[in-house]
Amino acid sequence: MSYIKTLKRIRNNKTNYRKRKAVLISRRNFVTIKISNQNIYCQLVQPAIKGDLVLTHAGSKELGKYGWKGSQNNLSACFLVGLILGKKMGAKKIDSAILYTGKTSFTSKVAACLKGISAAGINIPLSEESLPSDDRISGSHVSEYATNLKEDKNRYEKQFSKLISNNINPEEYPKHFEEIKNHISNSKFE
Repeated sequence: MSYIKTLKRIRNNKTNYRKRKAVLISRRNFVTIKISNQNIYCQLVQPAIKGDLVLTHAGSKELGKYGWKGSQNNLSACFLVGLILGKKMGAKKIDSAILYTGKTSFTSKVAACLKGISAAGINIPLSEESLPSDDRISGSHVSEYATNLKEDKNRYEKQFSKLISNNINPEEYPKHFEEIKNHISNSKFE
């Protein structure tokens, strides 16, 4: 019986070395997107043999600086974080990147981040079919649901308690999204 040594990062299901090798060979900057239960983290990384170099990053905690009062890990927040990262990339004169998912799967939240990066003017390969619709990103479904639920006051207040406590009318969620999107688009990044 023989023993086959596998690397610790493979055993712990942390690194896909085939994808990693392809990224290193391409010598292109790549974007990594990590979504936790509460936050979103995006990074622009330059690959290197001795260790990757993070060129810039954005997170959902930054959304508070722009006046965002909604959830920090929904599709709208993902798009806005992607937009911030894209604007930061543009400020550093970086105009293209690729997505590196590693061991994580490609979800609609990752697609929303990519759409935000692309909306900032960054050339990133993506398929239009895999991106969520603009209505879904802006939160118009939240507005429609709030309008339908308005008749049942107890359920309405329970369902939208976080938005109400942040002084946002759930029916005006898309309007709030557009205000923050415009604020980020018009901001200067260094």
